[in-house]
Amino acid sequence: MSVDVVIEDQRWAEVDIALLAARATDAVLDRLGLEQSVFDITVLACDDTRIAALNADFRGKPAPTNVLSWPSDERAAAVAGEMPLPPDPVMDSELGDIAIAYDTCLREAEAAGSQFIHHSVHLLVHGTLHLLGFDHERDLDATLMEGLEVEILGKMGIDNPYRD
Repeated sequence: MSVDVVIEDQRWAEVDIALLAARATDAVLDRLGLEQSVFDITVLACDDTRIAALNADFRGKPAPTNVLSWPSDERAAAVAGEMPLPPDPVMDSELGDIAIAYDTCLREAEAAGSQFIHHSVHLLVHGTLHLLGFDHERDLDATLMEGLEVEILGKMGIDNPYRD
């Protein structure tokens, strides 16, 4: 997997966001049985101000959020709860872009009593799954996506982020 990381907020450099992104994206592709070496993702490591502007521009929500993703192609499953079709490694190697906001990630991790690094990895896994057609708009899709997140994170030694 080639992960191109653009660091706009230097606090991300201090936690080695490039390594976190590579580990998270590789873990997702490995779980889904996709060849890691043929796919590309770009990650923008930014702050709340930048992600709020992106959220306003692309979703009409002028507020910060933790992570945004822009798939390069529509990959969602037609039937709720089914696995999306995998991307074609020859015709569809660019999976898309992810933006992650330091400030929101930090606030959420502190509020949940979670390690910042673990929460950041969770959000990168979440964003990568979005690039691959997973979503949480429909209940069955949310169940599938969250189950995959928990499984992938568990293999990485990270606790279930959805636990009460």
